[in-house]
Amino acid sequence: MQVKLKIFRYNPETDKKPHYETYKVEAEPTDRVLDLLEYVKDYIDGTLSYRRSCAHGVCGSDAIRINGVNRLACKVLVKDLGTSKIRIEPLLGMGVHKDLVVDMEPFFEHYRAILPYLINDEPLPTRERLQSPEERERFDDTTKCILCAACTTSCPSYWANEEYVGPAGIVNAHRFIFDSRDRAASQRLEILNDQFGVYRCHTIFNCTLACPREIEVTKAIGEIKKAIATGKLD
Repeated sequence: MQVKLKIFRYNPETDKKPHYETYKVEAEPTDRVLDLLEYVKDYIDGTLSYRRSCAHGVCGSDAIRINGVNRLACKVLVKDLGTSKIRIEPLLGMGVHKDLVVDMEPFFEHYRAILPYLINDEPLPTRERLQSPEERERFDDTTKCILCAACTTSCPSYWANEEYVGPAGIVNAHRFIFDSRDRAASQRLEILNDQFGVYRCHTIFNCTLACPREIEVTKAIGEIKKAIATGKLD
């Protein structure tokens, strides 16, 4: 089948403003959108810029907007889109370095701000800090985050003000707040109990729908709101 790709293009060194360019390529229904991008770059226009790494839905580096929806280019098949016309754009709410490559540094600043690592200053055990299956299950869902930014850049609150820590930051805080081995839950809750913290979420579920790992992002945010309000991690 022939597919028409309409791709956002912007080179700050030569372009005064962004524009779109259209490419016609032959594709199989089982081809991934990433395959089409690589065909364009390899055979039609080598100046096209985008991020990719593992190409297996694990690294999260190729998150883009495909027909208006945040997706991983390596996970979306042509047949999944139900159309031969595909519009490809960079993630919203972030500065564009070139074409589909966005500035991820503000995103990672928010990630670092929530202390995304285990904090426990108690004496080290002789073997390891044990955890029951039930204790692990409490936060298992939010361990799946691959930091692709698909959730954060689908959020209107983030579009309105990039100071908002964003869904991904909150998800990664959740992963440690509810970890029975961690001792810094109160610090993270204090960080998120801020004007640009968890209460910027208005529960519209864009983040949950955008997550390529199917994390229940909105549920996790709600659990943190409850923990702040009640002072309890139950």
